[in-house]
Amino acid sequence: MICAISGEVPEDPVISKKSGLLYERRLIERHIADYGKCPVTKEELSMDDILPVKINKVVKPRPLQAASIPGLLGMFQNEWDALMLSSFALEQQLHTARQELSHALYQHDAACRVIARLKKERDEARVLLAQAERQIPLSSAVIANDNAIVSNGKRAAEDEFGPDGKRIRPGITSAIITELTECNSMLSGQRKKRQVPPTLASIDALERYTQVSSHPLHRTNKPGILTVDIHPSKDLIATGGVDTNAVLYDRSSGQILCTLTGHSKKVTSVKFVPKDELFVTASGDKTVRVWQGADDGNYSCRHILKDHTADVQSVTVHATHKYCVTASLDNTWCFYDLASGTCLTQVGEPSGQEGYTSAAFHPDGLILGTGTSEALVRIWDVKSQSNVAKFDGHMGSVTAMSFSENGYFLATAALDGVKLWDLRKLKNFRSFAPYDSNTSTNAVEFDYSGSYLAIAGSDVRVYQVANVKLEWNLIKSFPDLSGTGKVTSVKFGTDAKYLAVGSMDRNLRIFGLPEGELEEPSRSMDE
Repeated sequence: MICAISGEVPEDPVISKKSGLLYERRLIERHIADYGKCPVTKEELSMDDILPVKINKVVKPRPLQAASIPGLLGMFQNEWDALMLSSFALEQQLHTARQELSHALYQHDAACRVIARLKKERDEARVLLAQAERQIPLSSAVIANDNAIVSNGKRAAEDEFGPDGKRIRPGITSAIITELTECNSMLSGQRKKRQVPPTLASIDALERYTQVSSHPLHRTNKPGILTVDIHPSKDLIATGGVDTNAVLYDRSSGQILCTLTGHSKKVTSVKFVPKDELFVTASGDKTVRVWQGADDGNYSCRHILKDHTADVQSVTVHATHKYCVTASLDNTWCFYDLASGTCLTQVGEPSGQEGYTSAAFHPDGLILGTGTSEALVRIWDVKSQSNVAKFDGHMGSVTAMSFSENGYFLATAALDGVKLWDLRKLKNFRSFAPYDSNTSTNAVEFDYSGSYLAIAGSDVRVYQVANVKLEWNLIKSFPDLSGTGKVTSVKFGTDAKYLAVGSMDRNLRIFGLPEGELEEPSRSMDE
C-alpha cells in the first residue's frame, strides 16, 4: 500500500471514509488544514472523515549506500543530479511556452491591424457608394431594378413561377440530350476496348498496404471528415468536414493547398471537375458552391446554388464535366449547368417524408442512381427524368453508391451493409454484411479499373471484384486508426496505388505500400 499523495509506503497510514484512499497522516492533516478538500477527488474532507489503519510496524532495512559516508554522498549526488535535470526540463518548457506566447501575441497584433485597415477601407467604400448613389439619376435606378439578377444567374422575371406556384426551369434541352447521347456512345465504345492497365496495383501489393501518413486538415473543435474526393489527373485530395470547411491537400508536397470557407454547416459532399478546374461542394446549409481554380492553386467561389430547401447530401458530376446533379433531403434532385450555375430541372416533390441521401451517375452518363432515407434505390433515365427502376431490400438510409466502370454493377451501402446489383437483370446478386446491426456502412467505392471494391464502416475492407457467379474475395482489412469507430469515406488513388480514408476525427489517412518497398509481380486477377 502506498500513499495517494507521496507515492511511498506510509509510516503512519490513515484512510478516507469517503474515497477509500490511503494517506500518510502528517501529509493529509496538513492538506486538510490548508484546503479542507481531498487532494485526489476534490471532495470536502475533514479530520473526522479520516480513520487510522493498524499495521504491523516493519523496520525498514537501511540501504547499503547509507552504511558509509561516501555512500551517503553518492545518494545526495544522485538526488541533486535528478533535481538539476528536472529543473533543466522545466526551463526548456518555460522557454518554449514564452516563444509560443510571443508568436501568438504577434499574430493577434497583426490581425488587429489588418481588421482595422479593412474597417477603414470598408467605411471609405461606403462613403464613395453613398456619393455615387446620390449622383445616379432616378431613371437609371429604375432601369437597374428592371434588370435585376437573382441568384444562380436567372432574371427575376414575372413568369419565373407558374400558375401552380412552382418555379419554371429551362429543362434539359434537345441540344443537351444530344450532347449526353454522343458522350454515352463514345464512352460505351471505349469501354468495350478498355483493358486493365498494367500499372494497376496488384493483389499482393494491396495485402501489404498499411498507413503511410496521417494529415490533420480540419479544426479540432469540430472534428470529422465526412467526404473525400481525388483529382483524376493531379495528386490532389479534397475533404469536406463537420467544421463547415473543404480542404484541398497536395499529396506530393504534403501541404494544404487551400481551405475553402463559406458554408455555414457541415460539408457533406465534394467533387472535382477537372475539365475547367472546377470544384463542387454540398452542405447541410441547403446550398451547393461551385469553385473556380486559379493558376496559383487557390479557388474562388463562382456560383452559390440555392434551389434546395433541405440539407444537400450528395453531388455527382456527369462524364462531360459540364453538368452535375445534387441530391437533397427535400426529396428532390437538381440537374445543373456548371458553367452558368443554372438549375435546368428539379425532379421530385419537395417533402419531409423521404429525402435523397446519395446519388451517382452511371459511367456512360445517361443513367442516374439515387438512394433515399427510406432504404430505397432509384434508377433514373436522365434524358426523360423518369424513374425506370427501383431496388429495395436495404435497411436504413442508403448512405453511398458506386457504379463499376464496366457499366454492369451498382454497389449501394446502408445500415445492413453493401448490396451489389446487376443492372442487366435489375436484381441483387450479392450482399456483404461486415458489421453488427448497429453499425452502418458509410462508404462504398469501385476503383477506376473496376478490379477492386472498398467498403467502410467501423473499418475499411477491400474486395477483389469478380462477376455475378464467382466469389468476391476479401483482400485486406484496415482498422479504423482514428479511435472513433466510424470511417465515413474511402477513395482509391490512381491505379489503386493508395487509399484515402476519412473518419470522424480531423485526420486524412493514406494507406499504401511503406516508403521504399517495391511492388512485387502481381498474381493473376483470375486466381
